[in-house]
Amino acid sequence: MPPSSPPPTTLVLRALGLGDLLAGVPALRALRRAHPDHRLVLAAPPALREAAHASGAVDELFPAEAPGRGVPELRHWPGPAPALAVDLHGTGPESHRALAALSPARLLSYAGAHPPASPPRGDDHERVLWCRLLTAHGIPADPADLLLTPPTARSPAPGAVVVHPGANAPAREWPAERYAEVIRALRADGRRVVITGGPDEKDLVARLGHATGMPDDDLFPGTLSFGTLAALLSRAALLLSSDTGPAHLAVACATPSVTLFGPVPPWRWGPPEEPRHAALWHPGPPGNPHGRTPDRQLLCLTVPEVLTAVRNRLAAPLERGGHG
Repeated sequence: MPPSSPPPTTLVLRALGLGDLLAGVPALRALRRAHPDHRLVLAAPPALREAAHASGAVDELFPAEAPGRGVPELRHWPGPAPALAVDLHGTGPESHRALAALSPARLLSYAGAHPPASPPRGDDHERVLWCRLLTAHGIPADPADLLLTPPTARSPAPGAVVVHPGANAPAREWPAERYAEVIRALRADGRRVVITGGPDEKDLVARLGHATGMPDDDLFPGTLSFGTLAALLSRAALLLSSDTGPAHLAVACATPSVTLFGPVPPWRWGPPEEPRHAALWHPGPPGNPHGRTPDRQLLCLTVPEVLTAVRNRLAAPLERGGHG
């Protein structure tokens, strides 16, 4: 018998960070449902491979990344041309052109899209933005379809309050000394607190641990794989962080969270409006999310209001659910 032909490919470009990937999960799942016979390939940084597979929608990760959230070059795509290419990376022409260079049979994007015309970008939440794009092209997508299946790995600190003080830009980093005050208060309440950080945040985690007298076993400075981080957050009492990847992962794990916003308002990147999540923000003019100093609106958040939001969610009954 002649060998069977390979399945058609849907190639999705979203070569950004962990939070971006998780915000794109509803759109990825919609594409999976719409084309169950396709091989769904995500063009994204290799570090996101485990997270991409955890979405339940991605068959394969195609390594693609560029500095500073730029548009990566895709000409190393091995071919044949994708049956469908979808631009979930950005709304401008650069990411559209990167996919168009592969000559897909069909290309969906906000810029230069084939008919039917894509809707205007608007000021939607990030999850809604991409679901609207797909829906306009006849692919129903639900922005609320964002929960991950609970991980099977063991948590290194079940029941702890997780504090993630870092962010990928100083503009979104609440001052470490304020985090220290919250941590000391929670530990005085009898709560176990653990601190997590990315690979470039080892010094920040160490300084904060030293300032609060925490044991080394409760410090995780860039040492956790995606699977272990997901297990930690899925069994945590709560996550306190700025608007960064772990905040989106806590939401996907149905874990209570308190997220601190500054340059970007929560209606663009925040958690769903559910009692278990608090998005703290002082309204003001938009800032630069990639700025080199903490945003003015972020600095308006005080220790008492953050601590109150954390304690309120810790005191509330917890109902968890997962994508099954």
